[in-house]
Amino acid sequence: MTHLEKQLGIADIEPAGPGEGNGRREGAGGAGLEGAYRWCRRVVRERDPAIYALTALMPRMLWPGCWALWAALATVDDIVDSRARQPAERAVELQTWVSALDAELTAGNSTDMVRYALVDTIVRWGLDVAELRASFQVLGGDLHPAPLVTWDDWRVRSRGTDSAWARQILALLDRAGVDMSFELRHGETIARFLDGVQLVDNLADLAEDLGQQPLTIPAEVLDRFPGAAEDLPQRRWTMPVQGVLAHLVSTARQWVDQPGLGAGWHPGPATLVATTSRVFLARLDAIATAGPGLLHASPELGRITRWRLLAPARIRVALAWKLTTLSGPSVDRPLPATPASAGPPPGQVLPPRLRADGVRAPKIAADRIPRHVAIVMDGNGRWAQQRGLPRPEGHRAGIEAVHEVVHGALEIGLSYLTLYAFSTENWKRDPREITQLFAMLDEELRSTPYLDYGVRLRWLGRPDRLPRELVQTLQRNETASRDQRTLTLTLCVNYGGRAEILHGAAAVARSVLAGDLDVEQITEGEFARHLPLPDLPDVDLLWRTGSEQRTSNFLPWHATYAELFFTASLWPDVDRRELWDAIAEYARRRRRYGAAIG
Repeated sequence: MTHLEKQLGIADIEPAGPGEGNGRREGAGGAGLEGAYRWCRRVVRERDPAIYALTALMPRMLWPGCWALWAALATVDDIVDSRARQPAERAVELQTWVSALDAELTAGNSTDMVRYALVDTIVRWGLDVAELRASFQVLGGDLHPAPLVTWDDWRVRSRGTDSAWARQILALLDRAGVDMSFELRHGETIARFLDGVQLVDNLADLAEDLGQQPLTIPAEVLDRFPGAAEDLPQRRWTMPVQGVLAHLVSTARQWVDQPGLGAGWHPGPATLVATTSRVFLARLDAIATAGPGLLHASPELGRITRWRLLAPARIRVALAWKLTTLSGPSVDRPLPATPASAGPPPGQVLPPRLRADGVRAPKIAADRIPRHVAIVMDGNGRWAQQRGLPRPEGHRAGIEAVHEVVHGALEIGLSYLTLYAFSTENWKRDPREITQLFAMLDEELRSTPYLDYGVRLRWLGRPDRLPRELVQTLQRNETASRDQRTLTLTLCVNYGGRAEILHGAAAVARSVLAGDLDVEQITEGEFARHLPLPDLPDVDLLWRTGSEQRTSNFLPWHATYAELFFTASLWPDVDRRELWDAIAEYARRRRRYGAAIG
């Protein structure tokens, strides 16, 4: 037994007895850290036996952290979904719970069992608190849920909340010294797999969720089976309802059943994913055979079935972890800093920062302002060389120019701004310059510079070869800002336009092979729905700085009809006035889209 196991008493932790029910809120301090983890273990074991069993496939030293993370997300979900209180009351309770966590991270203790275990896990393993807070924020969105119109809406919610636990598990494995390099190479496939796991959970919980509105089924699925949207809340087992459920079961099976997932991985995570796939496919089989009973109760796997699926995996992972040199947490890891309280009140956004010289955005009619401006930010390196500075200093100055342009976009009322930050061709540059650029970008994004201004931040590109920390920061910013509406800022990092189109073509091919799409029905709109960001609108104005006059593989699908604007200024010399000049020039042009002048 490791020192950590002895410290936490893992070998002796057993779930609380039936009579120890509702003491979550108080008393963790008296019971100690072991009691807090014991409580979290009980929550996981009783609420989701399958997840509890899969947790046992992790290295033993990580079990308590897995329990604490799952119990914390379940606790927040319970607060949000409670039907005993009004939404306003639940919102206050949620804010109180999260604020208490922030304070307790400084103290290193808590009187709440779940938070006590969570605080210890965060500090012990150095987890990123911002990502957990972002997940709590997304869960809080269910207090006033918006209808899920498309699968993309569904995925945003799923990846913002329900996949959070899985991402934290991967982070724990990384902290324990497990080779997680596969995570970047297969990030998109892993995300699709986790979507399938979540869809199975949604189907298993359907009976409970039917009493809530709106349904957790995308409207685009319900629309394919007229009458299902009315029949499901009434628990009527009709042909439209059966059609919807069959479609969802088929979709979930396609996402979960990925035999190639895990090839080339460390054997521990590979076994964990393969076993998770088998368990959730078995749950799908139970769902598919439940018939009308699915609308009234959640089908669960029996103990014998779980044992049959999990017993061989336990043998394999035991060997895998035995052959892996695992590292325990740092005993002198500092406590996470308490988050700054500065910023706008919840639900409000700050106005853009104005220029000190008093220059304000020009008055341009709203219907003449482009909806989407895309910028090739060229000239950082040349700017630095002209001043006798190392090239990375040009990137640092370029980040300051981004600040100025983003606030200029906010001031003039732009809806979409897309920036070409790093192309797939940029890997040809000096590796030291690339490393410093990524470090600067990661540092910049960790400060969430635009969150208080209502900016929704998104990332377009592939994770291959990018530093894991940068990928996680980009994903965390996406989650934290998903409900922002003032400006959608898309950063293209490790992006290539032709690769994006190939991605869409491959996605269309998979849909055709799966029988979800008729090849004769493929339209431009249908193809666009299979691109990585299907809701990204066409580019109205593409602007490139630095005197070059080419588009360099930047948004070829979206920029087909874009107005082009080229300027000589090197990017670090740009400020919001040049953005406004570009928009004013766009407003003067007449866009005909092939039509004759009237």
